[in-house]
Amino acid sequence: MLKIFILNATVVALVVVIHYEFLYRVSQYIPRMKLKHRLRILFGVFAALVAHAVEIWIFALAYYFMHHADGWGHLEGNFNGSLLDCSYLSFTTFTTLGFGDIQPIGALRHLTGIESLTGLVLITWTASFLYYEMQRYWDNK
Repeated sequence: MLKIFILNATVVALVVVIHYEFLYRVSQYIPRMKLKHRLRILFGVFAALVAHAVEIWIFALAYYFMHHADGWGHLEGNFNGSLLDCSYLSFTTFTTLGFGDIQPIGALRHLTGIESLTGLVLITWTASFLYYEMQRYWDNK
């Protein structure tokens, strides 16, 4: 039980720190851009998408490791054991879409639950950040 908690907490901490760093660096860079506000916002959106993709792939790597290691559970369903299938599961879990064609069994279930919560929080954080950036530059045409 402790190893499951430690792995889950490590993965969540890593993706939250990555997200914070992405948003912090983007917020530092946007004011220095010599572009119209619309292009600054587009830059922020694309940077946020990259941040989310990196975070999703970190969860995917954790699924891949857990699936192929003993004692962590496994993934079954429309799943062939590839890293690409793990990333698919991670994308659907992070966004809370959850098609359900890949099912976690055993300890893997805990990581999928925490990924859904983490994705919801980070996506909301990104939306708030982008709203703030849009408000800051909306009148600076």
